Amino acid sequence: MSKENDKLPEVLSDAVLKASAPVPDDFVEVKGIDYSKPESLDMRASDLINSMKTMGFQASSLAEGCEIINEMRKWRGVHKSELEEFKQTGEFDEAGYQKSTIFLGYTSNLISSGLRDTLRYLVQHKHVSAIVATAGGIEEDIIKCLAPTYMGDFSLRGSKLRDEGMNRIGNLLVPNDNYCKFEEWIVPILDQLLKEQTEAAEKLGASAFDADSPAILTPSKLIDRLGKEINDETSVLYWAHKNQIPIFCPAITDGSIGDMLFFHTFKSSPQQLRLDIVADIRKINSMSMAASHAGMIILGGGLIKHHICNACLMRNGADKAVYINTGQEFDGSDAGARPDEAISWGKIKADAHSVKIYADVTLVFPLIVAATFASGKDL
Repeated sequence: MSKENDKLPEVLSDAVLKASAPVPDDFVEVKGIDYSKPESLDMRASDLINSMKTMGFQASSLAEGCEIINEMRKWRGVHKSELEEFKQTGEFDEAGYQKSTIFLGYTSNLISSGLRDTLRYLVQHKHVSAIVATAGGIEEDIIKCLAPTYMGDFSLRGSKLRDEGMNRIGNLLVPNDNYCKFEEWIVPILDQLLKEQTEAAEKLGASAFDADSPAILTPSKLIDRLGKEINDETSVLYWAHKNQIPIFCPAITDGSIGDMLFFHTFKSSPQQLRLDIVADIRKINSMSMAASHAGMIILGGGLIKHHICNACLMRNGADKAVYINTGQEFDGSDAGARPDEAISWGKIKADAHSVKIYADVTLVFPLIVAATFASGKDL
């Protein structure tokens, strides 16, 4: 056979064996974890995630998320002594230097799950500045203080569970009796709050409408009171009350709490408990505007994600952002949107360090907290 016939057709050479351009100097080689090395055995969470940085796919995003959270934690601005008094807003560390205001958002399913203990740790140790949660994220925390949630299965039949008075949240089960216990616990508190609100309104008259008036009850004030009344150290709300970390819930009526408030309107008629959502939107937006440096850690999507992002719009965007959810952006939902979409709205700064991790929060957030807030390492 001639050498002429040994040559590949030109079309194949161009298509399959096309020469590469020179590799840029800043390219990073893909590497994983070599468990044959002694230092790779029984690694600390921080070392494990650092080793995943060059693994690719969501492993690399996970490592980047940890980097961003550590950047939030270690950021420091100027000392109080260098600021005029009217500019001394936001948060300061024990030494008097400006520090990050960290907004944490989570959906109710995460409180229903065992991730509640991780979230409680963050609040107990003052690692976050403010929280935005759904109604379920409030009530499920209280309900767990009254009765346990149980492991179930994703495949359990809804009709059978309904007959047995069992409510399914994914592969978790909540007996209906738990909500009865919640009603028994919360109704006396609602009665007392209505009494306090009514008495304050009668006593203060026109000044009852002042922002700091005891007659004005907001969702965040209601949540703070629930944290005080539950008096249980396993509760996120308890530690939020103790550490004065506000928990915002703009959709407070979208859950069992809403049911209880609805039932209460009949029981207390003609008087009704009033909640002021306008005062809360002013409060969270003002926190954002006062922040010297703002970070967002958003676990899940929907309302909690947008509420934090929109608050950060009031300061022309967050400085750092970590999203964790499984939402996709092709349907145009805010839940599935990547950080770059928020940049277009001014909710994240154009030069901010941000990442979205596509994962189940219960799978990755315990690792993230172990490698950051609970690492025990100095920043």
